[in-house]
Amino acid sequence: MRDEGYWSVALGLGLLVAVAAVVLLELLLRQVHRIERGAGLVWAAGKQVAGNTATTWLLGETSRRLDLLTEEAGRHVQLLSTPPTDATGDGARGGAR
Repeated sequence: MRDEGYWSVALGLGLLVAVAAVVLLELLLRQVHRIERGAGLVWAAGKQVAGNTATTWLLGETSRRLDLLTEEAGRHVQLLSTPPTDATGDGARGGAR
């Protein structure tokens, strides 16, 4: 083989390597973009979750106050369900003396 033949083979192999490198880099770039899009979606979802759960620390206080309200409502029910008594102390007899 002559010198020009060796140069042609070397240039052909170099071109083949360059094309393979470009293809692999393009695949890598597409994967990076796909990962960035996915990370952006995860970031947006995380911000929504954070916004929706920002006040969960108040649930303990809300529960405590609800218990107090339930106790108070129970006292009201008990007070309203007992039969009234008159001022004379004769209970259900009522009527005049």
